Amino acid sequence: MKGSLDPEVRLQRTQLAEPLTKGGFSTAASTLATKATRVGGPPYRPYGRPKLYRWGDAVAWAESRLSPPRSSTTELDAA
Repeated sequence: MKGSLDPEVRLQRTQLAEPLTKGGFSTAASTLATKATRVGGPPYRPYGRPKLYRWGDAVAWAESRLSPPRSSTTELDAA
């Protein structure tokens, strides 16, 4: 999914949620809206009423929420 959109493309919330979800980062437009008011979401820029998200920033945000790779569920217990 990373390579399918230009990182500079700007998308509205509803347009952004779909490719993030298809890329394995299950995200609803309502989640993006909530995070925009409570902090913790990807950066955006208002363009009048719509909020625009840069695709590259959104992917970086989604990847930052991933845990480190694990090879076993017991690794979590050891930490």
